[in-house]
Amino acid sequence: MSAVKNVLFVTFDQWRWDCLSAIDHPVLRTPNLDAFCQDATHFANHWSVTCPCGPGRSALLTGTYQHKNRALRNGTPLDRRFTNVALEARKLNFDPVLFGYTDISPDPRGADHRDPVFNSYEGVLPGMTRLCRLDEDFGPWFADLKKKGYTLPQRPWDIFRPSEGYDDKPASFAPARFKAEDSNTAFLTNAVLDYLDARQGKPFFAHVTYISPHPPFIAPAPYNARYDADAVPMPNRAVSPEKEGDVHPWLKHHLATYDTNSALVEKMVVGQRTAATALSDAEIRQLRATYYGMINEVEDNFTRILDRLKESGEYDQTLIVLTSDHGEQSGDHWLFSKTGFFDESYRVPLIIRDPRPEAKAGRGRKVQAFTESVDVTPTILHALGAPIPRQVDGKPLSSWLAGQTPENWRTEAHIEFDFGDPVARTAEQALGLRTDECSLTVIRSDRYKYVHFAALPPLFYDLQEDPYQLVNRAADPAYQAAMLDMAQRLITWRMQTEDRDLSYFHIENGAYELPDDRYADLL
Repeated sequence: MSAVKNVLFVTFDQWRWDCLSAIDHPVLRTPNLDAFCQDATHFANHWSVTCPCGPGRSALLTGTYQHKNRALRNGTPLDRRFTNVALEARKLNFDPVLFGYTDISPDPRGADHRDPVFNSYEGVLPGMTRLCRLDEDFGPWFADLKKKGYTLPQRPWDIFRPSEGYDDKPASFAPARFKAEDSNTAFLTNAVLDYLDARQGKPFFAHVTYISPHPPFIAPAPYNARYDADAVPMPNRAVSPEKEGDVHPWLKHHLATYDTNSALVEKMVVGQRTAATALSDAEIRQLRATYYGMINEVEDNFTRILDRLKESGEYDQTLIVLTSDHGEQSGDHWLFSKTGFFDESYRVPLIIRDPRPEAKAGRGRKVQAFTESVDVTPTILHALGAPIPRQVDGKPLSSWLAGQTPENWRTEAHIEFDFGDPVARTAEQALGLRTDECSLTVIRSDRYKYVHFAALPPLFYDLQEDPYQLVNRAADPAYQAAMLDMAQRLITWRMQTEDRDLSYFHIENGAYELPDDRYADLL
């Protein structure tokens, strides 16, 4: 395929895979995104390979699994030896620009540790030129709000406190204190539109990172009331938090500490201190309904960008990638946010529109094969005509975009999660573990899911019999052969994705770089 002119790479933060009416969500309606799916390729079985935000974006933007890049937690530095999609695009004379954030913590080795760049984990991906900052202090957005006459709070997150006068409803129903046209979502979109206008048709590479639908669960009118909470289904979970926690020592510990983490709970609805597992059914339904409204708000703003590209004639010159850094529990398994080994935290949407004529056959296609966040960077680079770096663990999705079905594609998703806390040592003390033992790895096929802990018992689920993963069958003799097979597949995957950068060189009468045959059957 010939190279594309422009790249629009968009992420919604914390957007779970099933929140699209294109895959028959029972309540949420996303007409604009559904229309985009029909003009693009929808990867409906797509997985982030880790969470939370920093690790998820490290994997997404470098194309590497966590066991290679070792960006384990928010605040864990990304080793500077790794290249990424922005640095590679620069080699093609692009100036990749960032609207929002990437949460990539910089490598501190060789630097003065008092450098202000280390004051926050919300660093910028090397190679990105940030045009619009939207970190947790919300500085540029707040400056915009001040110009419009808003009174700004002392604590930045208090901007998300619900409007008063809605005491007859759960707190998350109340609209935000700012108008939809003044939200951080609209602010970011306006910056993107200004940038596109200023380019005047010149090639661009824009990475647009929306905060929504990340909590707090608060939406400006009219999105706050878009869905009737009474029509929203309850989460999939055990009969009680205690019963849910009985499945595994880590989960029991996590559920207990989750309810005592007031900062996390308050970020769900600013000002609300109710324990997450003590929320009423009405509160849970409303939180989910508000989350859906937040998706509609960011959907409408994403559509504004698409409309501008169509108006300028650049839509058919632009590779458009829309995805998320990780998912959201939404009350499933008695949890909100993202964590652990649950599907809801990792399965996310991926929609790609390849504008080239060769990709016409892939538009409107819904791919059900397993794809992963590490596939996105090699897909973008291949579309730009760039070589794929040796470090990359993912596979370019080019064949799928062209309407083809490649042979020997992966048959499982792979997930890694680190639950250690080397600062507070919460999990370490509660579970009697060293920090390096606080990790888990998941391999998930259509039928089975195996969860391997570094120093705790494993989990095994039969997804055909137990789709919501409530019954651990690791000790069931009837599943020993299947569990062994999945464990062996996990080992094979790890062996095939170890660091390979120097293994492709040979030293004899000089240094020789050997051919890269990883994608011989895909490209």
